[in-house]
Amino acid sequence: MSPPDDASPAELFHWFRTTEDEPVAIVRDLLTTAMWAVGIGLLLFAISGVWPPMVAVESGSMEPQMYRGDLIFVMEEHRFAGDGAHANTGVVTYRAGKQSGYFEFNNPGDVIIFKPAGNGRETPIIHRAMLWVEEGENWYGKANSDYVGTAENCEQLANCPAPHSGFITKGDNNAGYDQVGFGANSTPVKPSWVVGKAKLRTPWLGHVRLQFAAATPSELLELEPRLEANSTIAPLASSA
Repeated sequence: MSPPDDASPAELFHWFRTTEDEPVAIVRDLLTTAMWAVGIGLLLFAISGVWPPMVAVESGSMEPQMYRGDLIFVMEEHRFAGDGAHANTGVVTYRAGKQSGYFEFNNPGDVIIFKPAGNGRETPIIHRAMLWVEEGENWYGKANSDYVGTAENCEQLANCPAPHSGFITKGDNNAGYDQVGFGANSTPVKPSWVVGKAKLRTPWLGHVRLQFAAATPSELLELEPRLEANSTIAPLASSA
């Protein structure tokens, strides 16, 4: 039943809310769902300070902490900074977290999302911040020897001395540091390259996001284990 031609705006709104006419009811349900989605998105953004506040994991370099298809809630890195956060970055490294007892995703330190080499056109990376290095620093001595490949000194280690200050990062499931060719093709991660910190994981819900990405490539997180030096990042690549 259609509303009368001379119906007032209030009457039209009441009719729209209550009519059982199927096409109108479908439109009403779609609008209601969209409003809820927008509302939830705005609420999450207000809490996280990052947009989008949730991202989907694309592959497996953070296993067993994160798996492909997981949905990750991301928070702006300065919010709720943990004990031992470096300077004014809001990020706790593995090295500092181990000393202070600050753990995220079952290991010391924060898991950060960052733009590799600061390139916003590349797929963002989600890996753990392991340690901080200063510009020009010989950081071989404070690195974990298990994560530097065959390097026996700074001269044999990529990005040593450090070309600039930043975080040395690593995927929990990778064999070594990103900055020596075992993950993201990135120099030490500058604080300005950090998009946010991973805070919560919801299994499987990211698969919907990945299905959309398969049809339309976008900024899903690249988590593929990289075991060869100087490997490049291939957005939406499958795990090897």
